[in-house]
Amino acid sequence: MSDTATMHIDGASRGNPGPAAYAVVLSRPGLPVVEEADVIGKATNNVAEYTALVEGLALARELGVPRLAVFSDSELMVKQMNGEYKVKHPDMLPLYREAKQLAAGFAEFRIAHVRREQNKRADEIGNDALDGRPRKRGQAGPPPPSATAPAASPSGPPQAASDAGVRGDALAVLASAARAWAEGGVKAVPVEAVWDQLWSVLEDGHVLKKKKAK
Repeated sequence: MSDTATMHIDGASRGNPGPAAYAVVLSRPGLPVVEEADVIGKATNNVAEYTALVEGLALARELGVPRLAVFSDSELMVKQMNGEYKVKHPDMLPLYREAKQLAAGFAEFRIAHVRREQNKRADEIGNDALDGRPRKRGQAGPPPPSATAPAASPSGPPQAASDAGVRGDALAVLASAARAWAEGGVKAVPVEAVWDQLWSVLEDGHVLKKKKAK
């Protein structure tokens, strides 16, 4: 079994700047998912995104994660962390430097950009924090059913996603992985992480049948 953990992060600001929060969803092989989300006061979206990265890296280090693959829907932050863009804004520089320092402590660290649709759980718990429902550091447990299956509508059972929508999301996952592999080699994004993302897309689209509870 791979010892590479995967982490989805998100930051949000209602107002930009405005009330802001960060969210972290950490998945380790063979262990429960760990989630963390909390408010950070008034901040911009970019500061919230970097705060999510710093808090997530600190959490992973605290839990002894040796290798980490991070996924974020902030293309700007990902490109800055990968050295493609420079960080110039004074509010972001200290967070960027702290993130680089924390990232250097892993035996292997990668960060890749994903579409917002592939970052749903982190987005959800970040909004929960802004609505007064934070998740404190170290809170463990699998995501609730609402995170992996759409709720039933008043008019009947949930409808499966369209074939075109599922296909588009799956292709986006593969395209993102292909770009990362082309730029950084096969270790840029663990194949296990790509599989987890594809599984989530197929499950959310009701292509895969969930196991019935015994």
